[in-house]
Amino acid sequence: MDSRLLPLGEHALLVELGGTDEVLTATAALGRLAAAGHGVWRGVEDLLPAARTVLITLRPGTQLSRLRSQVQALLSDLAVSADRGQSRQVEIEVVYDGPDLADVARHTGLTAQEVIEAHTGTPWRVGFTGFAPGFGYLVGGDPRLRVPRLATPRKSVPAGSVALAGDYSGIYPRSSPGGWQLIGRTSAVLWDLAQDPPALLTPGTIVTFRAVPS
Repeated sequence: MDSRLLPLGEHALLVELGGTDEVLTATAALGRLAAAGHGVWRGVEDLLPAARTVLITLRPGTQLSRLRSQVQALLSDLAVSADRGQSRQVEIEVVYDGPDLADVARHTGLTAQEVIEAHTGTPWRVGFTGFAPGFGYLVGGDPRLRVPRLATPRKSVPAGSVALAGDYSGIYPRSSPGGWQLIGRTSAVLWDLAQDPPALLTPGTIVTFRAVPS
């Protein structure tokens, strides 16, 4: 696996990769070693995946140069995996009545019903999280659903809104500004501090959507 490793100060290492599949594969492999906690891997505090990077934060006293050499050795022998067999799976019920559903249909050349069928017909995968607590960037859906962000973002998007933008789908965990195309809504709780982990959608999770009546 091609990668570039950049130290960020004395207590962090940024791993640059080719894309989301590489990030998910690398994060899983790094996570297994960190969880085992042998040798220098005991010093890994956290792993934070993004679209093309993984940020490794370290506990004070960890030898950054030693960890860097071990990470490089691991990644050089690591092959990208699309295996989803052991991934956690979540089903989300959605009422598809979003204000942008008709616009998405026109942009994609599909009917509104075909947009719904495309969104529910292919499993998605959480590539990474960000923007707001509990917001997962979902990748790997039907490629026909690639649509642009809104030219003018909304000042307020209701919590539970199911949306599309670029290659991604996502669910707004709380009311916030946003520029994604809204196609539906769900009552699923995306962020709950009483749960462990508090996020329903964590990197690597397989997400399927199911249409339900309003």
